[in-house]
Amino acid sequence: MVRLVITGTSTDVGKTVATAALAAAAIGAGASVAVCKPAQTGVGPGEPGDLAEVSRLSGVTATAESYRYRDPLAPDRAARREGAPFADLSTMLSAVSEFDDRDLVLVEGAGGVLVRLAPDITILEVAAGLDAPLVVVAAAGLGTLNHTELTVRAIRAAGLECAGIVIGSWPDEPDLAQRCNLEDLPLVTGVPIVGRIPAGAGSLDRQRFGARAPEWFDAGWLSRLVVHPKSADAGDRAH
Repeated sequence: MVRLVITGTSTDVGKTVATAALAAAAIGAGASVAVCKPAQTGVGPGEPGDLAEVSRLSGVTATAESYRYRDPLAPDRAARREGAPFADLSTMLSAVSEFDDRDLVLVEGAGGVLVRLAPDITILEVAAGLDAPLVVVAAAGLGTLNHTELTVRAIRAAGLECAGIVIGSWPDEPDLAQRCNLEDLPLVTGVPIVGRIPAGAGSLDRQRFGARAPEWFDAGWLSRLVVHPKSADAGDRAH
């Protein structure tokens, strides 16, 4: 079983679509996948949140959302405004652990890496509690070098591993800065770019999204990520 935490350099960089793409690629490779959202904001009871979008795009059915707040704010501030309990770390970790029978468990954060899920909890505490590496979803253009390096530094300062960078929305016709960032992001962060999600991928239907998702990631990195017991058993039997 592999756990992977998906964070971002900011909000609206494409974390949810990137999470769906990873789920779809892993499912396409034969892995069993679950996706968790420790804290969801900006939606009311019964309204579709990020997990609904992940399911729509990838087909994953094993999902868990631990906390939900109405206001589109950081979870700790949204909880204060709503008069709701703050997110509890043990509750969030327990929700993820319910899927230990899955080959891959993806945990999508809220906003950037230091956004407070509760006054003293960020996605870094969640990742540490899960003993899981993080993938950083980053923007493609100007400003991303600074934002991504700061994010990776925060991850390393917490004693955690950054497993790769995914460009959340890669344009059909990248400009000069975007093309240069493909080379410069790994240089300034020391972390490889392991995926590029095409702009507009979230508008695809499930069949096309799932068929194309494996193409958006580095094949070697993806194959290491989605190694799962059933594949290993099949390989053993083949020998």
